[in-house]
Amino acid sequence: MKIHILGICGTFMGGLAQILKDSGHDVSGSDMQFYPPMSEHLDALKIDLIKGYALDDLPEADLYVIGNALSRGNESVEHILNNRLPFKSGPEMLSEILRNRKVFAVSGTHGKTTTSYMLTHILQSSGRDIGYLVGGISNDIDGSASLGTDEIFVIEADEYDSAFFDKRSKFIHYSPDTLVINNIEFDHADIFNNLDDIKKQFHHLLKIIPSNGNIVCFYDDRNVLDVLDMGCWSNVIKINDKNLKINFSSKEIKIDEDIFLLNSLPLIGEHNFKNYVSAIMAATTCGISANDSIEALESFNGVRRRLEYKGEHSGVKIYDDFAHHPTAITYASEAIRNEFKENKILGIIELGSNTMSSGSHGNAIFDSVTAFDKVIWLDHNKVIKDDESFNHHDECIGNIKSIIKDYDVVLLMTNKDSSKLYEPIIDFLS
Repeated sequence: MKIHILGICGTFMGGLAQILKDSGHDVSGSDMQFYPPMSEHLDALKIDLIKGYALDDLPEADLYVIGNALSRGNESVEHILNNRLPFKSGPEMLSEILRNRKVFAVSGTHGKTTTSYMLTHILQSSGRDIGYLVGGISNDIDGSASLGTDEIFVIEADEYDSAFFDKRSKFIHYSPDTLVINNIEFDHADIFNNLDDIKKQFHHLLKIIPSNGNIVCFYDDRNVLDVLDMGCWSNVIKINDKNLKINFSSKEIKIDEDIFLLNSLPLIGEHNFKNYVSAIMAATTCGISANDSIEALESFNGVRRRLEYKGEHSGVKIYDDFAHHPTAITYASEAIRNEFKENKILGIIELGSNTMSSGSHGNAIFDSVTAFDKVIWLDHNKVIKDDESFNHHDECIGNIKSIIKDYDVVLLMTNKDSSKLYEPIIDFLS
C-alpha cells in the first residue's frame, strides 16, 4: 500500500514510518521542518520527503496518515476531506499493527522515552526480537522503531491527542497488556484545561487494560493514586509501597527481603534512577529477573537529547536536554549539579512547549532552576519578565557568547530544535 504521512518529522510519526516500511508499505511524508535527530532517521530510511503541505506537492496515495499538528484549513487536509480520500490518525494506524501483539506501554509526564528504551534494551538483551516505537533516538538501539518478530511490542504511550478529528489520547489506541505510569502532572495546556482532564484520560486507559494485565506505578505519586482510585481492574505493581521500596541515596531496590543495587548503572540523576526501576519492574512481568535487567542496563548509554553530552569546547562542557516542564528542568539541572558540584553552571532554557510559552506553569518555572549559577531564557512570547530573557534568537545567542567563557558547564533545555542553540555556541567556542 502507498501511504503518505502528513507531519512525518514528529517523533511518533517518524517511528511509525519505519514500522510501516517494515510491514511492507511504500511510505512517503511531508512536514514543515526537518531537524535532527528525526530528520537523520528518516534520511536513513530513504523515505521521500516533501517540505510543506502545498496541494501541488501532495502525492497520490492509498491512505493518508494525518499528524496531530495539522488542522482544518491546511491545504492538503482540505483536499483529502473534499475528495473523500482515505485517512487515519497515526495512533489508529498503529493500533491495527498491534492488534495481535502483547503491548508494553510506557506513559507519564516525564521519562517515557528513556524508560521505553531501557525496557527495550532489557528485552533485546534477553534475546527477543521485540517490536518497539519510541519517540526519540537511542545511543544503543538501531532506529526509533522496529516491527520485530516477537509477540512483545514496547510503545512510548503519550497522553497527547491523536488528531484534529480524534481528541482521545494516543495511548487509548494501544490497548496495552502492561502499562507503566512514571508520573502524572499538568502539561499540554493547548489541549487540557487542567490536571483533572489529564487524569480522566489516564483512567480511560485503565478501563481497557485486561484483568490479567499489569500496571507498574509509583505508589507515592498522589496524582497516580487519584487515577487508581477512580477504578482499577488489573494487577498493580506498587513502587514505594510496603513490599517494594526504592532508595536513591543508596541506589537500591528492596523487593520483599531482597535488595538489588543499581549503583553500577551509568545514567545520572534521580529521574533516571526512577526510570531504571520502572523498566526493571515492567520486565519482571514477562519473566526477566531484576538481576538480569540490571546486568543488561549496565550497557545502556541513554537517549539522544536526554542529558546528551555534546563535548568539551575551549574548556566548557555542553549538555543538551529535552526538558520542557518545571519538574523535568529540576531533575536535569540537579543531575548536572550533583555531577559537577564545584563548577559554575549556566542554564539556557527555551520556552518552546505550548504550556511553557503560555505561562501556564507560573512561578514553578523559576523554582525549577535553583541548581544553576545563572539562567538565560529564550522566551518568544515574552512570558518571563527578567533581564536575562530574550525573545529573539540572535539576541539570545549574542548574550550567551558574551558570558559563556565564564562557565564550566552549560545545560541547554528545549523541546524544539536544540541545534539552533548549541551549534553557534560550539562554533564560537571553537
